[in-house]
Amino acid sequence: MTKYLYVFLILAIVSCVDKSKTELPEPTGKYSGIFKKGNFEDSITIDIERDSTDWKVFFSSLQQNANRIPFREVEVNGDSINFKLQSDFYTYSFKNKFENNNTELRGTLAVDTVEIQYALFKTMADEKVLSAEDIGYESNGLHLNGTIFYPAPQKDNNMGLIIVTSSGNSDRSASRAEAQLFAKQGFTTFIYDKRGTGISEGNWPMASIEELASDDINAIKRFSEKTTIPLNLIGIKGSSQGATKIPYILNELKELKYGIAVSCPGTTLLESDLNYWKNRNTKNLGINIEQATSFERKVFETIAGNISKETLEKEINLIKSQDWYNMVWIPKLDEIEIDKKLNFTPIPYFEKTKQPVLIVQGSLDEIIPEDSHEVITEALKKAQNKNYEIVLLQGASHSMYDIGQSDFPYWSKIHPEYVATLENWINTISVTN
Repeated sequence: MTKYLYVFLILAIVSCVDKSKTELPEPTGKYSGIFKKGNFEDSITIDIERDSTDWKVFFSSLQQNANRIPFREVEVNGDSINFKLQSDFYTYSFKNKFENNNTELRGTLAVDTVEIQYALFKTMADEKVLSAEDIGYESNGLHLNGTIFYPAPQKDNNMGLIIVTSSGNSDRSASRAEAQLFAKQGFTTFIYDKRGTGISEGNWPMASIEELASDDINAIKRFSEKTTIPLNLIGIKGSSQGATKIPYILNELKELKYGIAVSCPGTTLLESDLNYWKNRNTKNLGINIEQATSFERKVFETIAGNISKETLEKEINLIKSQDWYNMVWIPKLDEIEIDKKLNFTPIPYFEKTKQPVLIVQGSLDEIIPEDSHEVITEALKKAQNKNYEIVLLQGASHSMYDIGQSDFPYWSKIHPEYVATLENWINTISVTN
């Protein structure tokens, strides 16, 4: 009996040893690498996670302003893992295999009629690069929430960069990739859910620009208090509608070090929206574009609360016989909600701004008027501001994406000069001021 027990124990030990020799590392983790197609190149990361019931996979690319976008239809079979991404126009199908002891992920991306091979390599977690902290704060009787990203190694009184909120219903996730990008460049950054988005209380559609800017100001103060970075070492950055708040906030918090306004209209938000409508419809309306735009202005004026719905209804009756009537946008009159934000313009506040300001505009911006950077320049001259810079990025869109000729037009990328432009200007301001 003892002999058989001894043999059993030996076999058990050998079985355990053999298993330990052949068992592979977990395939879960972060896989990163360079994705290339002709003149297109992008650094991408795929995070693979697994819980007790399911696999989850996420896509990130700082150059695409994408942060942990969830894949769908995740399928795992042996050493293979497949998944898909869906955009408004395309389906991206990824077919992959784990290789080299689960330290490499090699696969093929199929989109439209194109197939491209790529190789990604498992990386260590990025806690040594930056860390994040979620915080809450009060603003105008509302509880708002945000995330601070700290660079590593952390420094005493390092530079702070706050990305103020913009238009629409997007929460802080819309700015997460950019915040992380600048945190990796050494800035302590802060993003937050605008009132009524994410997990912040409130109703942003009913708020004025001044009320939304007040939320930004309270966020800035909370960030300074939490990080102990003084206001004179904090800069603020905004895009589009967020950019229009930059001079307003700088005038309210004069201790702030600088402001960066990206894709900022040199007009009211109404004029900017109308300009976008005109650019999008010029081709279809042809010679009727000016007449149609004149009518469409009245639609936007109604939404802004500047003319009555009854007045707009009379205008609608006047154009019903026009050939282009069915080509203009007419909302249902009983569903129109007044939005006074459309009447806001940043120009009076630029005319009083003394802090350093960087204005960045894309040459292919379809939304803001083409001469916006010139109008803002004149306003800053009126303020006798001696420390501003205007940068016109060739081939950049309103969202600062590079929309030049690409061998892989299925993904958008941030303009290659955008981040460097901001970083170099900030570093210059830090040295000279």
